[in-house]
Amino acid sequence: MTTTGPDQPSDPTGDLAERKMRFLFALRSRGVTDARVLTAMERIDRGHFVRGIFADRAYEDMPLPIACGQTISQPSVVGLMTQALNVQPRDVVLEVGTGSGYQAAILSHLARRVYTVDRHKRLVREAADLFRTLGLTNITALARDGSFGWPEQAPFDKIIVTAAAEDPPGPLLAQLKAGGVMVLPVGQSDAVQSLIKVTRTDTGFDYEELRPVRFVPLIEGLASE
Repeated sequence: MTTTGPDQPSDPTGDLAERKMRFLFALRSRGVTDARVLTAMERIDRGHFVRGIFADRAYEDMPLPIACGQTISQPSVVGLMTQALNVQPRDVVLEVGTGSGYQAAILSHLARRVYTVDRHKRLVREAADLFRTLGLTNITALARDGSFGWPEQAPFDKIIVTAAAEDPPGPLLAQLKAGGVMVLPVGQSDAVQSLIKVTRTDTGFDYEELRPVRFVPLIEGLASE
């Protein structure tokens, strides 16, 4: 029997299973090769996080609009960012930019605990409801200015930022453990940005440029909704 998630049409022909197989194949073909990341992305059905008129495009490798003028990221980019983060089973991870909740849900299968923040209260509320529905009990979501991180829970083993800043925010760098890794897009919002990996060392920070990307900008302050 084929099961469907929120806003997913019934699929008695089995086409949904085929689309999911193509989805995973597309991830591998675009460089997502880490077995743990692929398993997490197979377990977390993107169809739960894409609603309304775009629900039938949930398994395409493309970003899609969500509420509050935001987007759910392209799955291959989610996979590559998660792979670069190299999350370990005992890690505590901070995500800046909850959005649909898709990235945090994947991280929940890789880390001990995930803290996720977003400036949009509606997105946090809807994502938290979905986490509960899916039984993802190791995620804590909060509406707050993500550019300042979550100092009460710092330091973090890993930090992932899903919105672009011109430079890595100082408060986030300060909340990273020695040996910890942060992955984030950097650059102005009206141009192609660079995905970078920042590793905190005993003497400072090492920076590695990974690939060009395009993300919504990281905006300070809480939104009105």
